[in-house]
Amino acid sequence: QVQLVESGGGLVQAGGSLRLSCAASGRTFSMSAMGWFRQAPGKEREFVAGISRSGGSTDYADSVKGRFTISRDNAKNTVYLQMNSLKPEDTAVYYCAARSNVLQGYSGGRNPEQYSYWGQGTQVTVSS
Repeated sequence: QVQLVESGGGLVQAGGSLRLSCAASGRTFSMSAMGWFRQAPGKEREFVAGISRSGGSTDYADSVKGRFTISRDNAKNTVYLQMNSLKPEDTAVYYCAARSNVLQGYSGGRNPEQYSYWGQGTQVTVSS
């Protein structure tokens, strides 16, 4: 079992930055690939970024590549999403998710149905 709690969301102007954190409890964090997803009102949940168990492999949606960075600290059971150059279209509820029992170098995949554990979400609002 993995329990996830996101933090760091808020209101920011376009061009600004935010850093999201996701704290995990449970002994399987280091054995899990982690992902960040987001969901805007009226839209489906979409993949943002993923990271492998050791952090050596990452994957990004095209819409955030070059602006967002995913990282993890297994000693702290925490995964981060650094978001720079934010745009109004980045406005959404951001969720972290864990996918257990994956190969070492696999960044988790982009399908939310493949992730077993989810946090409650944190709101990010980017004003123009």
